[in-house]
Amino acid sequence: MKNDWSNIEANNYIRKYKQKNVSKDLALRIYTTQLLGKNNKLVLHGGGNTSLKTTAKNIFNEKINVMNVKGSGWDMGSIDAPGLPAVELEPLLKTKQLSKLNDFDMVNLQRKCLLDSKSPNPSVETLLHAFLPFKFIDHTHANAILSLIDQPNDVAICKKIFSNKMGIVPYVIPGFDLAKLAYKIFKKNEKVEGLILLNHGIFTFGNTAKESYDRMIKYVTIAEKKLSKYKNNIINRKKNIKINSKLNHQIILPLIRKNLSNKNDDGSYTKWVFDIRVNQQILNYLDHKDLKIFTSKGTVTPDHVIRTKSKPLILNIKEYEATKIDLLLNKEIKKYKINYKKYYQKNKKFVKNTIELDGNPRLIFIPKFGIIAIGRSKKEAAIAGDLAEATVDIISKAESLGKFTSISEKEIFKVEYWPLEQAKLKTLKRAQLTGHITVISGGCGAIGLSIAREFINHGSEIVLLENNLTNIKNTPSDIAKVATIIKCDVTKNNDVKKAISEVVKIYGGVDIMISNAGAAWQGEIGRVNSKILKESFDLNFYAHQYLSQACIDIMLKQNTGGVLLYNITKQAVNPGNNFGPYGIPKASTLFLMRQYTLEYGKYGIRSNGINADRIRSGLVTDKMIALRSKARNVSEKEYMSGNLLNEEVLAEDVGKAFLSLALAKKTTGDIMTVDGGNIQAVLR
Repeated sequence: MKNDWSNIEANNYIRKYKQKNVSKDLALRIYTTQLLGKNNKLVLHGGGNTSLKTTAKNIFNEKINVMNVKGSGWDMGSIDAPGLPAVELEPLLKTKQLSKLNDFDMVNLQRKCLLDSKSPNPSVETLLHAFLPFKFIDHTHANAILSLIDQPNDVAICKKIFSNKMGIVPYVIPGFDLAKLAYKIFKKNEKVEGLILLNHGIFTFGNTAKESYDRMIKYVTIAEKKLSKYKNNIINRKKNIKINSKLNHQIILPLIRKNLSNKNDDGSYTKWVFDIRVNQQILNYLDHKDLKIFTSKGTVTPDHVIRTKSKPLILNIKEYEATKIDLLLNKEIKKYKINYKKYYQKNKKFVKNTIELDGNPRLIFIPKFGIIAIGRSKKEAAIAGDLAEATVDIISKAESLGKFTSISEKEIFKVEYWPLEQAKLKTLKRAQLTGHITVISGGCGAIGLSIAREFINHGSEIVLLENNLTNIKNTPSDIAKVATIIKCDVTKNNDVKKAISEVVKIYGGVDIMISNAGAAWQGEIGRVNSKILKESFDLNFYAHQYLSQACIDIMLKQNTGGVLLYNITKQAVNPGNNFGPYGIPKASTLFLMRQYTLEYGKYGIRSNGINADRIRSGLVTDKMIALRSKARNVSEKEYMSGNLLNEEVLAEDVGKAFLSLALAKKTTGDIMTVDGGNIQAVLR
């Protein structure tokens, strides 16, 4: 493993944090924590922790011993000073005298010891860091270490490889008992440079940030070199496994979403988002004859269980027709849920006051297809996907060395239902649209972006279909970092089909379609060039139909309802002078919306439209405003606020209207006006 320490970069951190009144030691603590956290062979998504022992002054201006320790759930790769809160050290050290300390009292004490009450909860391993008498301590779940220690003969392996340089700590759930045991092991040989926590990970320590970091890289490298001597026949084969082209993701993924989704009392569905992982190593791993054996033993390190469950669902799909795949999925997912309920009933006595978690798998393994990681959001699914890929690496090497083993089912359950672990997931509560996948055409224009913001704020995953490269390039960063942008010409049916296929591959399906793309063509209807009329129909009618057809196909497979929303226009019912080329295809789109209402309501698919008027956007440009105000013999200001409320209507008003229709569970076939009041455009 490469040692990424850089004296130049270390000094940059010292200078940078000095300007923020952060000490040299804490600056270097942040630096090496980030070095560890950015290496996905060491830690992933909130795993691991680090600490620094130093001094500070309390409110009485007295110098006291403190420890900066990683906040629970914080990501080491991007951590900053607030993620390493300071705790008063002496009260924590006094707990060494206790024979017992429950989790509630431990967390309560750690919070009481915080110098700043607004700080995050200190790590569940705070006491372990406190008890070890070193200034800097690092803890990771390094892949190579886990491959070595997740073995039946783990102690013998560690003694042979690390000799007396590392202490060996038997598995105990993190907290007070582990801290006491680790300290006891350390006291037997205070010359050790670190501790191996069996079935868990590795600690290293030192008197400088560099020393502790260097030791981490040193011992992980020793483990990697040991493993490299054994041929990995699971993921490295003479003949690589190929993807089965008959396994169509546009059939499989929506059907999986169908069988995972639970119908709620109000008729809505609890929906899930996917993250698909496939590469040559994964394909080889999934095709191994012993896959079921070594994936049923448990997680590679305990804290993975809250993200991945203790085991994946393995699906061997031999029939490729949708109905047969659906029957298989229904049977296997039900069986998984029943087994999870049995697991809960058997082990609930070990953790008090638990409520059974949902029984859906978080990982589905399909040989010759890939790994499907599942979460309430794309971010959560991606975390499960990253952990799955790490698991492939760890188990394949563990099996090449010997036989992969995990902690017992009882111990896995205790971690899965441990309140201190579940607390890490409480930051994501299901909002109204959590788990929903929303596709917006014309997505990077003014109205599309306003719609996206509203739906993001209510928990939805967002896909923006956009054909304008300038708009794509200028997408605001707050949206670009959470949305998927697909270049798509919605006037071309094949483009639309490819785009929706890509959406399914990325997220698993489609729940809400917002057909928003449009442009205004003008001309006297009796004299207009037929080319102009055709271009307008291509974008303002056919594009809506192409997108609707592609999305309906997925929604019907999912069988969890769906929402079709259309940006129509008041021109559809209140035509403007010289605006026929725009209004006529839009009037057709209004009736297209009604037709989808009529034919697909029985499947729980709602279809509604927005009639907006005079919204500054890529359609209503400054040039167009000038032309239309001239055509109506009014000023531009009067034109934009020429409604009953005398108010200009904004793109964000349209976004809010689309959101309200998406949430209106009992509304379909409706046209909502967003025009400030235009009596001529009122439907009757």
